Formats: sequence, structure tokens, C-alpha cells
Amino acid sequence: MPFKNKVIWITGASSGIGKGLVLALSKLDCQIIISSRKETDLNKIKQLCPKPENIATLPFDLANYDNMKPIVNKAISLFGSIDLLINNGGISQRSLILDTDIAVDKKLMEVDYLGTVALSKALLPHFTKNQSGHYVVVTSLMGKFSSPYRSGYCGAKHALHGFFDAMRMEHQKDNVKVTIICPGFVNTNIAKNALIGDGSLQNSQDIATKNGLSITTFCNRMIKAIQKEKFEAYIGKKEIIGVYLKRFFPKLLHRLVMKSQVR
Repeated sequence: MPFKNKVIWITGASSGIGKGLVLALSKLDCQIIISSRKETDLNKIKQLCPKPENIATLPFDLANYDNMKPIVNKAISLFGSIDLLINNGGISQRSLILDTDIAVDKKLMEVDYLGTVALSKALLPHFTKNQSGHYVVVTSLMGKFSSPYRSGYCGAKHALHGFFDAMRMEHQKDNVKVTIICPGFVNTNIAKNALIGDGSLQNSQDIATKNGLSITTFCNRMIKAIQKEKFEAYIGKKEIIGVYLKRFFPKLLHRLVMKSQVR
């Protein structure tokens, strides 16, 4: 039982994949800190867990990346330590480059990249002191290859791969592990909450997202990848073939994406 007696911290825990992870992991013998901006939703999820006393809520906004040290100190104080940080919080995008305000690109980098990096860096001294720790970073298949309407999102997710690959190398000596999870299409509200060109929400579901993996199936596969301490895991349906096409047949991938009409 790799999670037995461990303290797990999950960001983006109020909905979608994050909520699914909380509900799945709460059935195991561990303690969980759940974070997002939405304190009311976090408290509701806590009450859905079989042992609410093993769940602590810690609301904060990833966009406030200059304020992560006190957030980390508070998290450590809740159960005395942190063993595993699941960086799941983030936002998506659905707009053409030509129609997208630079403020939207900035917001995507602040939340998806800088917020995650700042939180992880603030926790790093705790991991190195303990000579133990595990970062799990939920990026996307869009962190491995790109698609139209997601330029800023792809840029932020690609950046996470660059940073956390370096983190894994620099701190192998401290027994700090890094697992990068790359979801394909998962049936969540990520498309509905995606930013469009002017920074407002799309407020509609993508067909591909609706037809994606169920949250339960995805979370079960993700938990197995964490248990195996994989460097990277690609979790989805046929769309994961894009990772390999990008590596070996990039022009073929380009043609297939252009024909797919994925929005």
C-alpha cells in the first residue's frame, strides 16, 4: 500500500479530475489536503469522504504565485508533513491565436505554469530536508504535441515538462520523485471553463471531451501510474498515439490533427 500513512496534497480538488482523485484516495489509509479557490465546494467534497477527519481543506489561488511559502507552511502544519503533492490545478483555452488577447496567454502561464512551479519550489525544502517526496504534475497530451485553439494552454503545459524534467534530475540525489501525467480527453468541465480570446469562459462542452474517459477510469489509471512511480504516463483513448507520431512522424501528426476538426 504505497499511500498508507502518507499525506497527500491535491490542488484543483473541487471538481473534475481533482475531485475524482480525492474520492478515490480517501478510501485508502492516508490523509489528504484538498485545495482550490472554492472553499465551499472543498467542504462539500470533504463530507463525501468516508473519513472526513482525514481530509483538510486549504483554499488558495494558484495565480497568487508570489505568496506560496505561507501556503506551504500552513499545509505542512495540518498533518505535520507532506509526502506527495499532486499539482492538478489549472485552466484551459479555446481560441485562435489571432483572436486571443495577450492577457489570456499571461493568465494561462500564471495559473498553469508559474502557480504550479512556485508551489512546488516552496515545498522543495521540506522534501529535501526529509530526503523524500513525490511531485505528480497533471499536464496534458497538449504538453507533448499541439492542437489549434489551444496555443497558450499548449505553451504552459510544454513548459511544465521542461521544468519538472529538470527537477527530477536535480533532486534524484534527495530521493525526490517526479511523475508527469498527460491526460487525453476526460469527461470533465474543462472545456466549459476554458478561456476564449477575450478572457471569458467558453461555457460549452466539446464533443471530444464529452466522449473522453470517465473521471473514475482516468483516476484509477492515474493512481496506478503514481504507485509505479512512472516518469510519464499518457492516459486517454486513441489520442495518445499523437505522442508517438510527434516523435517519429511529425508531418503525419500535423495532417491528422488538421483533419480532426477538434475544437
